[in-house]
Amino acid sequence: MWKINEIFHSLQGEGYHTGTASVFIRFSGCNLHCKFCDTRHEQGAMMSLPRIVDQVMQYPGAPLIVLTGGEPSLWIDDELVAALKQMTGKRIAIETNGTHVLPQGIDWVTLSPKTDIGDSGDVPVVLNSCDELKVVYLGQDLSRYDHIKATHRYLQPCWVDDEEARMHNMQLTVQAVLDNPQWRLSLQTHRILGIS
Repeated sequence: MWKINEIFHSLQGEGYHTGTASVFIRFSGCNLHCKFCDTRHEQGAMMSLPRIVDQVMQYPGAPLIVLTGGEPSLWIDDELVAALKQMTGKRIAIETNGTHVLPQGIDWVTLSPKTDIGDSGDVPVVLNSCDELKVVYLGQDLSRYDHIKATHRYLQPCWVDDEEARMHNMQLTVQAVLDNPQWRLSLQTHRILGIS
């Protein structure tokens, strides 16, 4: 049984797979405490694997399952990943803060380290390689991510409710990409479009 915040069908709104129809499995709970987090960790229901698969398969055309949270690496294991792949025929992606080792069989790893911008103290990032490194940017020194091996590197402006602060974050991120062209800009297009 897993505590699931929600399972929903939408477009991936950010990073490499932007615009891809996906089924999101959002796990409840996280080991970090970021002010900008959009997950209500107190919500969720305990779900069995058959129930999770049944909900995922309501969207048979979506090629991708995105394990997200919260922090999904706190809850998933090799068996869950293998069963999801076998029972749905879909590719498995994960969005993780990188503070836990991941199970085998994940097709796409998006590492979004937040220990340096959250309120969680010194929780170390243990992952040092990924398919996609996606940094929520608030002006931090980018050299702290140089040791992470990533096929793709994205800077994403931190989305906040205050429009003036949000625009400042966007301008800061655009300038950072111009100054560091090994990074690319990622926008949260789902927020811009007003979709889940």
